[in-house]
Amino acid sequence: MNKLEEMLDGYEIPKVCRVKQYFDRTRLENAEEKLSFLWKNKMIPIKAGDRIAITGGSRGIAGYQTIMKTVVKLVKEAGAVPFIVPAMGSHGGGTAEGQKHMLDILGITEESVGAPVVSSMEVTEVARTELGLPVYIDKNAWEADGIILLNRIKTHTSIREKYQSGLLKMMAIGLAKHKGAAMTHSMGTPNLGPNMVRVGKAALQKLNVAAGVAVIENGYEQLADVYVVRKEELLEQEPEILQRAIRMLPRIYLDDIDCLIVCEQGKNISGTGMDPAVIGRPINRRPNDGPNVEALGVLRLTPQSDGNASGCGMADFISENLRKEINEEYTSVNSLTGMHPEIAAIPVTLKTERLVFQGCIKASGQIVKGEIKLVIIKNTNSLEEIYMSKAALDSIKDKTNIQVCSDFMDIPFDEKGNLKLY
Repeated sequence: MNKLEEMLDGYEIPKVCRVKQYFDRTRLENAEEKLSFLWKNKMIPIKAGDRIAITGGSRGIAGYQTIMKTVVKLVKEAGAVPFIVPAMGSHGGGTAEGQKHMLDILGITEESVGAPVVSSMEVTEVARTELGLPVYIDKNAWEADGIILLNRIKTHTSIREKYQSGLLKMMAIGLAKHKGAAMTHSMGTPNLGPNMVRVGKAALQKLNVAAGVAVIENGYEQLADVYVVRKEELLEQEPEILQRAIRMLPRIYLDDIDCLIVCEQGKNISGTGMDPAVIGRPINRRPNDGPNVEALGVLRLTPQSDGNASGCGMADFISENLRKEINEEYTSVNSLTGMHPEIAAIPVTLKTERLVFQGCIKASGQIVKGEIKLVIIKNTNSLEEIYMSKAALDSIKDKTNIQVCSDFMDIPFDEKGNLKLY
């Protein structure tokens, strides 16, 4: 036992119970059927022979493969030729190969959806914003006969404009590749939101956008609905879709947490690996939208992140399991592009996941075991089944949207100190 382990050895981990939280359950069962109906009803202007670029983002969107495959089919039915362009800013290490690999991980390949992935970091300057900043777009998309913007609409970790993560951002940051994403972020984090909107609107004026295909998710990461908008409808309809998505957001039903353990972070989960509004760690100088969290520990990195651990810097402790998976170059490129180098900082690394729990307990300053408000979540997108200590559970005043599903139990770890709950 080393000195650090000796220091933490006396910190007991409280028992927890399994708790179900209930959120909006709206679910779209026949996505292909509805998407096809909306597409034909909108009379999307695509002609036979057109080369159509479809955006492929880096997020793990619910029903992603089905939605993409359906759009590809609809384009082909019009006699056009679809291809997919990775539209993910600086993700994938800011390389063409890395971005194609990210789509591979998400199941978006020519074999699975029926259209080739054409990946390049080359961009074309297509406009200037009202402030004189250049607007860049993926060269292959720019040279296509039309573009289909495909993305999930949701809140953004640090943007609070009427447009956040969605179709406008797909042009301002996603299709802008590394060069354009860096430019959009170049005015600093306080100006990111307004600048993103300016860049997106300038791009929309110049691009031959054939359609926007947007999806929203319910509180269980399931596909809640799909939308098809024409170019001239996008600016008006996207904020309306965003407001519906916001109403479905899941959360932890606690205001104050002594120790929060996140089992996994990842780029497929959030642009910052973890949603700051869920973990109570605001960035971009924003007010805290989530619970007050005294100590935060993170255990693992999702395989879909491909080593990009941007966001781990929000934690107080990480496990050695997570540390070993970090590609520092990918993480640094992404965090610097987003003007948030602090979230790429590597926190105190502890040898086992059990030690992460004990480190958080010590750092919380709560020395009475029975009063430690401990919460364990799988990730910030999966909040329907979480674990709480008795003190955490008792602190919830309104228990309408929760259900206790087990007795209190010791937290299970394997012989290597790895958590066995998820």
